[in-house]
Amino acid sequence: MTPPTVLVSGAMANKHRNGGEAWVRLNWLLGLRRLGCEVYFVEHIRSGTCVSDAGTPAPFEESANLRYFRDVMRRFDLEGRASLVCDEGREVHGPGYRDVLEIAASADLLVNISGHLTLEPVRRRVRRTAYIDLDPGFTQFWHAQGTARLAAHDFYFTVGENVGTPGCPIPTCGLRWWPKRRFCVLDQWPVSRGGDPNRLTTVAAWRGDFGPIEHQGRRFGLKVHEFRKFITLPRRAPQTLEIALSIHPADAADLAALEAHGWRIADPREVAADPLAFRGYVQGSGGECSVAQGIYVETGSGWLSDRTVRYLASGKPALVQDTGFSRNYPVGDGLVPFRTLEEAAAGAERIARDYDRHARAARALAETYFASDAVLPGMLDRMGITL
Repeated sequence: MTPPTVLVSGAMANKHRNGGEAWVRLNWLLGLRRLGCEVYFVEHIRSGTCVSDAGTPAPFEESANLRYFRDVMRRFDLEGRASLVCDEGREVHGPGYRDVLEIAASADLLVNISGHLTLEPVRRRVRRTAYIDLDPGFTQFWHAQGTARLAAHDFYFTVGENVGTPGCPIPTCGLRWWPKRRFCVLDQWPVSRGGDPNRLTTVAAWRGDFGPIEHQGRRFGLKVHEFRKFITLPRRAPQTLEIALSIHPADAADLAALEAHGWRIADPREVAADPLAFRGYVQGSGGECSVAQGIYVETGSGWLSDRTVRYLASGKPALVQDTGFSRNYPVGDGLVPFRTLEEAAAGAERIARDYDRHARAARALAETYFASDAVLPGMLDRMGITL
């Protein structure tokens, strides 16, 4: 039987110097390749967004975006299977635009992460298309309001695993949203015995790419609003709490408040800029401690970070704000949710008291629920793709 051909699209060069975002895209490519699929990656970038290392405008061929893309693909043996298309195919790194069109025409499936691929000549050639929603709430509210309409796809998956269930106010917009469990290629994320058990970390953007959402008289907040609620947590947790934090100079008052309350701050551009550095940062930690976007929490979306899954796979416990994911997974050992400051402090104490048990439980959760070999076949089967 001929292996299925899957074309994956998402933002990598567009999010250069962000190792965590790179892993989201790599996860699909490496996971599908591991199952025997023929995989290709295509990313679309505008020449106006190409920059130098200093952040100034740069030609595509000299841009930091292209260099990052090329380096990541080379590191994971994906050269020759990855194209970075500038504008409408005027410049391309990797297989040329005509090759991309031919690959699309022969592909069994397009995995369109966050709807990144908008090049219609490419998208319309693929026989099956799947939209992968990584921002539950934002995606659906924007569509409902007409702010950012979803393009037509054959299948819609969302990491908001509670979307469409009772109690979750995120609109389905007349679409069938299939829950998409986070997954991890476990071979890429082995158990790590290194790291200080008394140092919990995370990688975060203070405000992120999007503003708050208002819908039907209700306002849904961002990660900044949730962090402020838990700003005193380092005073109550037995561990050191550290954030590799992307924060704008205009938020200097928030940064000063975090440090005053005991948060240790690292620069993600220094500790997690590429996939290997990101993996090293996670595996050099004792575990994760993080809040979530307010909209994920307030809607009970069931969102769980792909970053959290990588901590778990590494044998690192995760103390993370509950978005409703506790409805879907066993929690308390390894994966420790909280909703209040008191619950967060108590969870940190539980992890500190029996760290080894939580570390073992973390890896066991990853193996049972989040292994790519277990998650991807079911998704492909739902879309009629036979391995």
